[in-house]
Amino acid sequence: MADKVNYGVIGCGMMGQEHLRNIALLPDARVAAIFEPDPGMAAKSLAFAKDAALCPSIDDLLARPELDCLLIASPNYCHADQFQMIADRRPLPLLMEKPVFTDPEDEARVSELGENYPAPVWVAMEYRYMPPIAAFLKELPSVTGGVTMLTIREHRYPFLNKIGDWNRFNRYSGGTLVEKCCHFFDLMRLIMNSEPVRIMASAGQDVNHLDELRNGERPDILDGAFVIVDFAGGTRAMLELCMYAEGSRYQEEITGLGKSGKVEVKVPGPTRFWPEGLGDPPVPKVLISPRNPPGPRVLSVPVDPDLLSIGDHNGSTFYQHQRFIKVVRGSGAPEVSLGDGIAAVKMGMAAQKSAIAGQAVELG
Repeated sequence: MADKVNYGVIGCGMMGQEHLRNIALLPDARVAAIFEPDPGMAAKSLAFAKDAALCPSIDDLLARPELDCLLIASPNYCHADQFQMIADRRPLPLLMEKPVFTDPEDEARVSELGENYPAPVWVAMEYRYMPPIAAFLKELPSVTGGVTMLTIREHRYPFLNKIGDWNRFNRYSGGTLVEKCCHFFDLMRLIMNSEPVRIMASAGQDVNHLDELRNGERPDILDGAFVIVDFAGGTRAMLELCMYAEGSRYQEEITGLGKSGKVEVKVPGPTRFWPEGLGDPPVPKVLISPRNPPGPRVLSVPVDPDLLSIGDHNGSTFYQHQRFIKVVRGSGAPEVSLGDGIAAVKMGMAAQKSAIAGQAVELG
């Protein structure tokens, strides 16, 4: 392998360009080739990867001999078919954006592809790598004595405009509780170290996109939800999502509780959305509250300003690529497996189903 790991990138919309900007900061990596069918997005992408070849098709990209790994950052509904194409033609080490599929009928196909794929597959769950959430995860075991209850709250801005408006419709995105929330279901499984057995959800489209028409069709994505998850070990977790709360000081607030104490983390949203005139954006915080002896303390967890300026995920995309590159070079295994990605999607789909049916969904 050359001194620099050569990426081939499939899909360079908003999230794909965040990946490009972060890869550009890594001294041992470069983007060698890009497939992006939208001309405007393709032109923007080349500004962040000036030496990359712009390929007219995925086949053309996969044929380039210099590639060491691949990144899928295309619209959600493309992921399963593109994974199939890569597996059939050139199965290089792969970083695949979530969700790994959006149609329940694709679960078996994606799982089988993963079982037979001869190279590492890493699912991009960026929230694990946000510095404040990483600090939160580190403190949880010792402070709580083992998490028995977990609460995740995200109060954020509505879905942004994407090319073709694919994120306005369940059939393309997988639905809000898949598209947006598989990150949080991944965190639940990671923290609880257990599998979900029952999911109960109440959700609706209350405020956002109600007056929109996209090609004559009204968007059907949810903008608010409560989701309760029971785990096999007897622990439980809850998600509270509101996508019309961009006025919040913190976007994500996560609390883990156990027999010995409580740990909280407060994470601000993207820096670019912080209102002008309100001073500097808030600094992420971790709050540690032991039961005995009581005495809460607060840790500030600042994020590198350069990383904040080039992405919307508190620097996590950069740290994720650092770890992925080590796997590409043969050191270790993916920290977020394809199995993790599938499990998170299944939880999101169960939550969507529960919200529609108005009853709990049992998971095998």
